[in-house]
Amino acid sequence: MIVQLKEGIQQQEKAAIVSRLKSVKYKVTEVNTQCCNYLVGIGKSEFDIRTIGHMPGIKDLHRVSDDFKLVSRKWKVNPSVVDLGNGLQIKQGNFAIMAGPCSIEDETQIQKTIDHLKANNIQIMRGGVFKPRSSPYSFRGLGIDGLKLFYRMCRENGIKIITEVMQVSQIAPMLDYVDIFQVGARNTQNFNLLDELGKVDKPVMIKRGISGTIDELLYSAEYVFSAGNEKLILCERGIRTYETASRNTLDLNAVPILKDKTHLPVIVDPSHGIGIREYIEPMALAAVMAGADGIIYETHEKPEEAASDGAQTLNFAESERLVNKLRATYELREQLGL
Repeated sequence: MIVQLKEGIQQQEKAAIVSRLKSVKYKVTEVNTQCCNYLVGIGKSEFDIRTIGHMPGIKDLHRVSDDFKLVSRKWKVNPSVVDLGNGLQIKQGNFAIMAGPCSIEDETQIQKTIDHLKANNIQIMRGGVFKPRSSPYSFRGLGIDGLKLFYRMCRENGIKIITEVMQVSQIAPMLDYVDIFQVGARNTQNFNLLDELGKVDKPVMIKRGISGTIDELLYSAEYVFSAGNEKLILCERGIRTYETASRNTLDLNAVPILKDKTHLPVIVDPSHGIGIREYIEPMALAAVMAGADGIIYETHEKPEEAASDGAQTLNFAESERLVNKLRATYELREQLGL
């Protein structure tokens, strides 16, 4: 059960609601976010919620059977909107494109990527400065100094940035230089990290775990929401299966399922999803038709010279072609009412 409280509710009114829920054997957790205050009630007993719906201080009341309650569509029918400012929103009905290199390398690379994005009217640049790598000897990013350079150059050009945070200690030094925190597949169930990201007033995009289920992705989002941050985005980025023909198996089934289960925006990452440059375009276009609210992919001027993930990175000509097809495909989807 979710009880949405009125703004300015009196302490005694809140206490009365909590007492009533506890009287029917419900465990009550208070959740305060940037947008609203809630009481989340967990219990097995059935009772007529109308008996508390009239109580002073209640704005709305919802019975939610899902274990992931706050991110469930069962109480919030209208899709959530993640507002990045300057008129840029990630939401249903406004297809978002995020592109950039796997890793931020130097000033020249950043500027060339920015020029490419601006030429194609892309307003969000991706790029890692802290890189989780399978091998400890691989390039692991430029760190906080690289992030400050990345942020400054993008700000000067009107570009928002999304970059990965890997551990709790990185959040504070990154906070002023990030528009969207990305939680990578390896950290989807790093619950300490998720809890702390719930305490910041910045959007968070959570990628699906390497072998994670759809429900586990929603539980991860619930951690962030329940800790106080409603500015959430979900990302399907492929899962590890027994198939060896591609890096991962991009689970496009997840897109309509997530859109049905949750009110949060759903983004697809075809670069990690399949891991082979030649197949990124068709999978990205398929993701659009599956109902995704946006695409995030990797692009680099010279992928063969990229510090990481060159095999799954589009060059600028391939990226421009993909962007044009993405927008045309999205227009077709809208015309078909999908």
